[in-house]
Amino acid sequence: MTSANDTARMGGLPHWEPADVLGKMTLSDLLFSLDYRHIAIKGILTSIVMLGLGGLMAMLFRTELAVPDIQFFDARPYMSLMTLHGMLMVFGFVIPFVVNLMYYMMPKVLGTDRLIFARGAQWSYWLLIVAALLLVISRPDFTWTFYPPMSLRVGGELIWMGYLAIVLVAISEFLAGCVVIANGWNAAKRIGWSKLPLMGWAAISEGLLLTISTPALAFVGGALMTDWLGTTALFDPARGGDIPTFMFLFWFYGHPAVYLPLMPAIAVLYTLMPRFLGRPIWSYWSGVTAFAILTVLSFVVYPHHFQPANTVSGLLERTTQILTMLIFIPSTLHVFNWIATLWYDDIPISAKRAIPFKFIIAAIFFLILGGVTAYLNAQIAVNADFVHNTYFVPAHFHAMFVGFMGNMAMAGVYYLYPYFTGRMFSQRMGNLHFWLWQVGILGKVMMMYYLGFVYFPRWVVDYLPLPQWAIPQLMLTGAAYLIGLGFIVFVFNIMWSSTRGRTVQGDPWPIEMADTPAAAAAPAE
Repeated sequence: MTSANDTARMGGLPHWEPADVLGKMTLSDLLFSLDYRHIAIKGILTSIVMLGLGGLMAMLFRTELAVPDIQFFDARPYMSLMTLHGMLMVFGFVIPFVVNLMYYMMPKVLGTDRLIFARGAQWSYWLLIVAALLLVISRPDFTWTFYPPMSLRVGGELIWMGYLAIVLVAISEFLAGCVVIANGWNAAKRIGWSKLPLMGWAAISEGLLLTISTPALAFVGGALMTDWLGTTALFDPARGGDIPTFMFLFWFYGHPAVYLPLMPAIAVLYTLMPRFLGRPIWSYWSGVTAFAILTVLSFVVYPHHFQPANTVSGLLERTTQILTMLIFIPSTLHVFNWIATLWYDDIPISAKRAIPFKFIIAAIFFLILGGVTAYLNAQIAVNADFVHNTYFVPAHFHAMFVGFMGNMAMAGVYYLYPYFTGRMFSQRMGNLHFWLWQVGILGKVMMMYYLGFVYFPRWVVDYLPLPQWAIPQLMLTGAAYLIGLGFIVFVFNIMWSSTRGRTVQGDPWPIEMADTPAAAAAPAE
């Protein structure tokens, strides 16, 4: 049960005076401002653009996959679309989106009223923009994990830009890690570790993940470029290179990368849930413990990404299996903490109507779904049999990346919207976006899980017209279109409401219990 100390540990209220910060941004503000709101807003908006581009690519190849045989394009453009979709979604949307939500909220929650090392956040943003441009120009077709030797044998003359983009992404994320860890560490020194808000613990965890893991990604990107140029042969087996070394180096970054958007998304949830419920999180220390365990385990379970490979066997394979299953402990601590917070008192009627709160609840559901089904991923026999190279793996990370982290990104932007536009979005369109997304994401994830169970392989553009494959693929494509339609509604809502939405004054999210006549936390149409 919570105490007065728990209330103090929630940190500052994430509340600003609603104002048209976005509308008043000048070109100079966009390019050079070190105001944390300007940095975060342009980062969030850019992430939305990346989501749109990555989603458009998904719509294209999902249309191709809706029915068997080749309809519009063959394997080469399919692999390019799939690769760019994965890279833009991971590096351009989900990680920077939730990190920029942290940029916006940390100064208020941690009590600094400014973003420490804001210049690092600026450089991180612009390096990511350059990386995205290089990536699109290079048109890579070697999947987002860029395994050699395939990544050294395919691609055109401009593929070196893709390798350079990987290096720039690593530097960008390293700088972002320096920013968040600096803010968390400063708050811990100022107010004490035992009183540090959970946002601060998340910032330190996120900073450690970013600064420790990204040098491996930078090395991999640089080595692939020099291997392709012929200067080195580190990962080219035809010239004596070693692919297992690549796998260990890449996944030393690649598995913590799963947690790079997870930590900020959890931090946003821990910040917004008390805001809508009007009470602190049920257990402060279980949240702290979970962040610490997740940070440590994220660096030691990465070999499960290549369990079926002959490079992982015997003691290492068993150890990896056990460590992977231990991940359930911190994840469960977080989930039960949220459930207990919801359970131990009434949920205000204002929260039930609030669009951000609805996305929070949906995010928790998908974290549970993705986590429970991930148990199979950790089992050696099952993983080697049908999980690893089938649609079961994309089902898992779509449940986590889109279902949890994507929903939390939407919760954060809807919550902040009246603060940086001075207006409230349309409740009706917000509800439409919410339900289109939840039905679409759930349909997509469940069809992917089913296709994994019936051994549908990953990375194929054509397939046999078997009913157990063709029908789920068609339904999967339909679910993806629902997600895309929801995104269109979302974009129209935030654009239309920025000039025509109801003007907000005071607190846009007041708490209203069922028996009180206070103003609703969500706007009435």
